[in-house]
Amino acid sequence: MSLPDESLLDQPITLSNCDREPIHIPGSIQPYGFMLCLDEVSHQVVYASENIQALLGFDPAELTGAEGLSRLLAPERVAELAKAFPTLTEAHLLLGVRLEPVAGQPFYKLIMHRYDGLLWLEFEPVAEQGPASLDLPFLNAALSQMLSAGSVVDFCQYAVEQVRGITGFDRVAIYRFAPDESGEIIAEACRPDLAPWLGLHYPASDIPQQARAMYLKNWLRFIPDASYVPARLVPLRPPRASRPPDMTYAVLRSVSPIHIQYLHNMGSAATMTISLIQDDKLWGMITCHHLTPRLVSYELRDLCQFIAKTFSALLTSKEKQDEQAYQLQVRERQARLFEHVSTTSNFVEGLYRKTPTLMDVFDCSGAAICFDEEIIILGTTPSQPQIEELLAWLQANVPQDIFYTDSYASLNPAGLALRGSASGFIAASLAEAPGSYLLWFRPEVVQTVTWAGQNEKPQHLEDGQIFLSPRQSFEAWKQFVENTSAPWKPLEIKAAQEIRLHISDVRLKVFNELHARAQALSRLNAELERSNDELDSFAYVASHDLKEPLRGIHNYSLFLLEDYAGQLDADGVSKLQTLVRLSQRMESLIEGLLQLSRVGRQDLTPSEVDLNELVAEVLDLLQPRLEQTHTSVEVEGPLPTIQADRVRLYEVFNNLLTNAIKYSDQPIKTVVVGQAPAGLAVPGVANSSAYHIFYVQDFGIGIDPRHHESIFKLFKRLHAQEKYGGGTGAGLAIVKKMVEKHGGRLWVDSALGQGATFYFALPKELATL
Repeated sequence: MSLPDESLLDQPITLSNCDREPIHIPGSIQPYGFMLCLDEVSHQVVYASENIQALLGFDPAELTGAEGLSRLLAPERVAELAKAFPTLTEAHLLLGVRLEPVAGQPFYKLIMHRYDGLLWLEFEPVAEQGPASLDLPFLNAALSQMLSAGSVVDFCQYAVEQVRGITGFDRVAIYRFAPDESGEIIAEACRPDLAPWLGLHYPASDIPQQARAMYLKNWLRFIPDASYVPARLVPLRPPRASRPPDMTYAVLRSVSPIHIQYLHNMGSAATMTISLIQDDKLWGMITCHHLTPRLVSYELRDLCQFIAKTFSALLTSKEKQDEQAYQLQVRERQARLFEHVSTTSNFVEGLYRKTPTLMDVFDCSGAAICFDEEIIILGTTPSQPQIEELLAWLQANVPQDIFYTDSYASLNPAGLALRGSASGFIAASLAEAPGSYLLWFRPEVVQTVTWAGQNEKPQHLEDGQIFLSPRQSFEAWKQFVENTSAPWKPLEIKAAQEIRLHISDVRLKVFNELHARAQALSRLNAELERSNDELDSFAYVASHDLKEPLRGIHNYSLFLLEDYAGQLDADGVSKLQTLVRLSQRMESLIEGLLQLSRVGRQDLTPSEVDLNELVAEVLDLLQPRLEQTHTSVEVEGPLPTIQADRVRLYEVFNNLLTNAIKYSDQPIKTVVVGQAPAGLAVPGVANSSAYHIFYVQDFGIGIDPRHHESIFKLFKRLHAQEKYGGGTGAGLAIVKKMVEKHGGRLWVDSALGQGATFYFALPKELATL
């Protein structure tokens, strides 16, 4: 970037030439020190700041000629400087000098450099005791902290805290430039009573182009008192050029009056700004502010500049560290998503039912899974009709497998309605599935940006000429950035592509597996049909051929007891009675087996079932037994009307109520029937709210928890045949089969001596089974 045109020196700063203000040749200095400029060949003083009169008590003109420096320095010091002059460059050389020929012999820091054909000698006053020693432990700790920073944000925060610790400024912040050259405060250390600047944005015009060029050449700019009156640089010999000397590298260089007014508007009485440079470009700045004038020693300023240069050297590695951390996060979440997709029977559910979901893989505000004319949305997205319109646009306009944009509205006017949730999106088409896409969305980037004052410099008229002045207000205001989202990073695009390819592989694998399964299933169906035919034959034989002779054995045993009991002794009668009892039990077992077989093989006949009516019918049938056993049944209702097979549901309640009556040793028995409260978990089910849950509760003998599973097995009894009314042990197995035929679950909650509660859950939507 070139320096300003010299023709601007005598022109007012206007709207047309503000960015060309000649800030490198102000012709004046800040008067907290004084300046001499020597011809680099003759070493004669050719310029001196006019404030020498006020600081040292003699006219600057007295410094002219070859012996000018002798008015300030002892001969041995002048000789020392003469040896140093040939070695000078644009880099500063610092010396401590006492002005022995001057009354009071003041002590100054002498800062020297060579530039623009001159040797620059800048004098800053210091205390008599001289500069403080370098705090090496602090510097070592500061560098260690910067090296160990785990992210760019932490890195910046450490830097501002270190600079504030060194200088004592009221506020130290890091200002980072955006691609459009606007800036944002991304780190801050300040007095707790000051309003924060963190997150504030500033327009690019706050730092004009020529100032940015200066910051690339001269890393540090210091203003200890923003209310200073500039001291002119007076030529002691006829100037060799038509312009003042170039003060680009001068420490005392006076700054633009526009910038001074800008600082006044901010309330800053002292400032220091240090460049942060990456790849020869201005990445940002460390900016320091104080509410009162503050003179920070050159050594401390140089230490801050060292920290800024170290920061600049480490910045690229810290940004790569952030990028690698994000890339690692994306890879890790992507791998977990692939696992969900590969291990879930329906790959679509693997994209959204477990964490991380499709939306969680990389930064976005929402996502949509569009497959087989179904749209599943995650996070903040457009509405379903809007997504359908977007899919139609993609089908008509986008042939690519992966498409992305950060400004959909610029491609399709319909995108204006989506900008709040989808100014930008990535679309990944699913191969061999026309109209099926994975979508990731981002809203307008920085829909509201907090700016530190209005984004234009106000103007005023003076003698008919328009002049610029700094922005007068630093009240936050809103700027709406329309129709554009944050850009998609290459690694995010790559991740979307890999997700698409993985799903394509999974779908191909599933297709091959389904084809193989279909062939196997066809064979199994044929075998099952043959097996069912054999089972039907067995059921017929069991119900007719087996039951008939068994009934004969039972009847003839009774005849023998009736006709020959008198001829037999007690042992013979007992054996015949045992034969009668065993034949009855055998018939009950065969009947239970047949009933269980019928439950498994027959289809459901669903209908609307009013459970209040159904339970009333069951209780009406059981009424004689309830009276006989002194049992009362309480129905906690009302019960709902549900979709179920009425006959099978009748058997479920009948069996559970019969068991509740049977397994109680209380003289007065109570059984409770009702619907379980909301929130009760159904074992083995992810979404319990999709089920109706009912219970039958008794206060009888209870069941040891170790038998909770075995009681549902066929012909399983926990007690001797003669206890608790006998039975085959088929009842609970039949109930379990009936409930599971509905797609439900049956379980028990019980302990010995504390009664038992049998729960069964039936799906609310029977048609989905």
